[in-house]
This record gives sequence, C-alpha cells and structure tokens, in this order.
Amino acid sequence: MQNSDRSLGRGLLYRMYQRRLQRGLGPGSVPRHVAMIIDGNRRWAKQLGYDTAAHGHRAGAAKMREFLEWCDDLGIRVVTLYLLSSDNLSNRAPDELADLIEIIAELAEELSHYRDWRVQHVGSDAGLPEPLVAALDAAEHRTADKRGLHVNLAVGYGGRTEITDAMRAIVAAHHAEGRSLEDLAERLTPDLIGEHLYTGGQPDPDLVIRTSGEQRLSDFMLWQSAHSEFYFVEALGPDLRKVDFLRALRDYAKRHRRFGG
Repeated sequence: MQNSDRSLGRGLLYRMYQRRLQRGLGPGSVPRHVAMIIDGNRRWAKQLGYDTAAHGHRAGAAKMREFLEWCDDLGIRVVTLYLLSSDNLSNRAPDELADLIEIIAELAEELSHYRDWRVQHVGSDAGLPEPLVAALDAAEHRTADKRGLHVNLAVGYGGRTEITDAMRAIVAAHHAEGRSLEDLAERLTPDLIGEHLYTGGQPDPDLVIRTSGEQRLSDFMLWQSAHSEFYFVEALGPDLRKVDFLRALRDYAKRHRRFGG
C-alpha cells in the first residue's frame, strides 16, 4: 500500500472512531461548563524549531477557536479559557509577553464576530496594557446581547486575587450600607462570595481540562473548581485533537460526581 493510501486509511479509521465516541455521549452526559487550561504552546514551538514562542501562542489561539466550536456543537453552554495569568505579567520575557498580548487581543476581536457567542473578560485589568483592555471591553460590549455559547476569557487572571477582590467588594458594599462587622459575619456565606467572583451568576465548571501533561491548577478557578472533575491531556495545546476532547467527555460521563462526599 502506498503512503497516501495508508494515510487515507488512517484518516478514515480516525473519523469512524471520532463518530463512535460522539455517538456514545448521551444528552445528559455533556457538562454545562468546561474550563480549559491551554498549556504547552512554547514547548510546541520549540519542538518544531521556531525561533520565538509567538508561533506556538498563535497556533494555540487557533486551536482554542476550534475547541470552542467543538463545545458549541455539542451543546456545552459555558467555556472558560485560561489565556494569561496575573503571574505571567511578571514572569514572561517582555518580547514574548508583547506577542502574547497582541494575539489575545486579536482572538477576542475574532470571537466577538463569530457565531452567536457571548464573550466576557474574567480577570483583573491591573497590569494589562490599555490596548488589550480596550479589545476585551469592546468584545464584551459587542456580544452582550448574544445568547449562544458563553465564552469567558481569563486574562490577567489569578484565583487568589479573584477571591480577594470578591471579599473587598463585599466589605465595601457592606460598609457603604452602614452595617456592623457582626452583621457582616452573619451575612458572609459561600453563595455571597460566589456572587462577587468574576464569574458571578454562572455555573461552576463541571470539567477542567489541561493540556501538555501537567497536572496542576496554576491558580485557576480555585473557588469555582471545588467540586469540578479534572482531566489531563498529554497533547501540547496546539496538538489537541477532537478525539482527545471526546475522550475527556467520555471519561467525565463515566464518573460519579460526589460533590465533596
């Protein structure tokens, strides 16, 4: 068999396997909210011999739009993409950070014109350059009335900072109402804190996925993921395949969620 024939055969088997995985997902087995830690873009670029990490970040951004399409087509309602942590603002080389900021701004612009998706920035503006903040704000404003897939872009995001900001907002509102410290202690509940997170009003992620084989949260959605299921994929971010995602959903569907039990 010639190489082209073998490639065609492998492609056919791959598509058949992909369809079988997708048919196996029942209507109640698909999570409402999937959170994705896209990791491995720099390693991908280095392995392919590129001279800068920007090639990997661009490939990762393209994969994230494809990933969102998979989610939308399967009926998932909310997706959160971890694109830039608050720690990245200080631990990345200036040239790489500048490229990454430009890529994220372009992605936000692109997603805000795609399908019926609603784009929301979840994170802090602190430390972000003004053009990126403007791009995120514009995407959020442009899609505010859309009712399709809800896409959270976690940019300038840190889980501990998010919880701190929520507590500050609660205390500030309580103080403005002239209430006592004792009253605040009585009113303070997990539900109240959840309402003041960047994702307030949204369901917590049912499934958190991370690419590149790393098995850690990296300060991502610490509060919201308290009862989430986790799935770690060996593939580097740009190499993620739909089959990998469907396997994650199949694994999720088989789990018995105990919610702390």
